[in-house]
Amino acid sequence: MASNLKKSKPLSQLERTKRSRYLSATLVTCAALAVVGGSMHVIDIGHGRVFGEMRNKATYDLDNMKDRIRAAGEDSTRNKMNEAGLHKAEPDSLSVVAGMLTAEQWREIDTLVEIPGGEFKMGSDQLRTSSQNSPEHKVLLPAYSIDKYPTTNAQYARFVAEAKYRPPADWEGGKLPKNEALRPVTMVSWYDASNYCTWAGKRLPKESEWEKAARGVDGRRWPWGNDMDAKRLNTYYSVGSATDVTTYLDGASPYGVMDMAGNVFQWVEDDFLPYDGSTAPGELFQGKIGVANTPQDRAMKVVDLVGVDAKYKVLRGGSWKSDPFSTATYHRNYSWPNYASDFFGFRCAADVN
Repeated sequence: MASNLKKSKPLSQLERTKRSRYLSATLVTCAALAVVGGSMHVIDIGHGRVFGEMRNKATYDLDNMKDRIRAAGEDSTRNKMNEAGLHKAEPDSLSVVAGMLTAEQWREIDTLVEIPGGEFKMGSDQLRTSSQNSPEHKVLLPAYSIDKYPTTNAQYARFVAEAKYRPPADWEGGKLPKNEALRPVTMVSWYDASNYCTWAGKRLPKESEWEKAARGVDGRRWPWGNDMDAKRLNTYYSVGSATDVTTYLDGASPYGVMDMAGNVFQWVEDDFLPYDGSTAPGELFQGKIGVANTPQDRAMKVVDLVGVDAKYKVLRGGSWKSDPFSTATYHRNYSWPNYASDFFGFRCAADVN
């Protein structure tokens, strides 16, 4: 029986060349896809490790974050209205303020801690740290004193009553909120903080003084050591507000200074400038303001950031809103000195005679 199968014709040289090219292209494409896929896998692993670490340290369900965040710009608007005298204020009298705490409580929150003179490690060369925190370098300081706790609402109310000073914008009617006497005062600008310290016979701490009081001389990342411990501080929306300055006693620094990580960012004396030997981009330290150049931009609230001849001021310590890395002892944040926020506070320092 004759076969119905047709014999295939031998391939021409041209056809062989074409098929060879197609095969090579296919192999190259597969190899490229494998490399891209592998790279994406590595990136995904890195992303998962960093954000997984942050998520694990949040100590609450991040899906609920929207319920813990105030509207952007709300604090700034409230502070401008307050400075313009648009908030009615009838502050508590000095006698009322004095009765808010016991004599023992007043003595405790008015305590200063003496920090011995000497050299310490400032800044960080950690791979993940922000560029403004580098390089690590040694600083020699004389002895000085620093407040054991951030300035509390009660202390600031005493200042308001005695000095006839403007209350913070978030004090309804100019009165200290109930049950918040031992919380750190917030909604204070750098100028407010500096004025308070002068009234109290003290001054804002230098940035180097703040950092030494927070980390000691061994270069630790947090006041208690090198490992993040969410139980030792108020950060990353774990509470949703500032807490009493006596809450996290296990978070004390080597010198016994409290709340040097979390709760509220703290103003210090210094302008935001690069360290010697810094490789951070210069524009990071350039003061900028938003400018709407056209009527259309103003209507749409679109602005360009324009450099100005003014400096930011440094904030230290992280806050109840910060991510864990921002609470490290060497981390530097910054803002305009006239800004105030519900997570900006301060403490004072003093020279040692």
